[in-house]
Amino acid sequence: MQLRPASPDDAEAIRQIYNVEVTTSTVTFDLVPRSLEDQLAWQASRSGAYAVVVAEVDGQVAGFGALSKWRDRPAYSTTVEDSVYVHRDHQGRGIGRALLTSLVETATAHGFHACMARIVGGHEASIALHRACGFEIVGVEREVGRKFNRWLDVVLMERLLS
Repeated sequence: MQLRPASPDDAEAIRQIYNVEVTTSTVTFDLVPRSLEDQLAWQASRSGAYAVVVAEVDGQVAGFGALSKWRDRPAYSTTVEDSVYVHRDHQGRGIGRALLTSLVETATAHGFHACMARIVGGHEASIALHRACGFEIVGVEREVGRKFNRWLDVVLMERLLS
């Protein structure tokens, strides 16, 4: 496995991984699959600490992760939110942990103080991944999302970096 910054050439592979989750699961609250143009714009909007990282296995993108602004207001500028997605054929092989570790290292190197994760309630694999990388549950937002005619909770996890 190789971790590297994502390039525009990775957009289609990232989009495919993400859109499977959009259309079949509650791990993302997006309801509409991304077009290639949407994916390219999403990647283009990220740089520096907010860059997208991919995990490559045998020359194929097997997963990706990104850091995003936690909130737009200036007082939140020292906090980031992580996102990690692994292709279903590659889950359970340490790719998610490698991506999240890389994101935490990037956030730390860029001077962020806290890294947050918002995880749909019941997604025990993601909760366990974040725990293994030093995150702890700091709250649960009850029924804040609705997808597939279900109310969904969000588990809020945090890791202090400095």
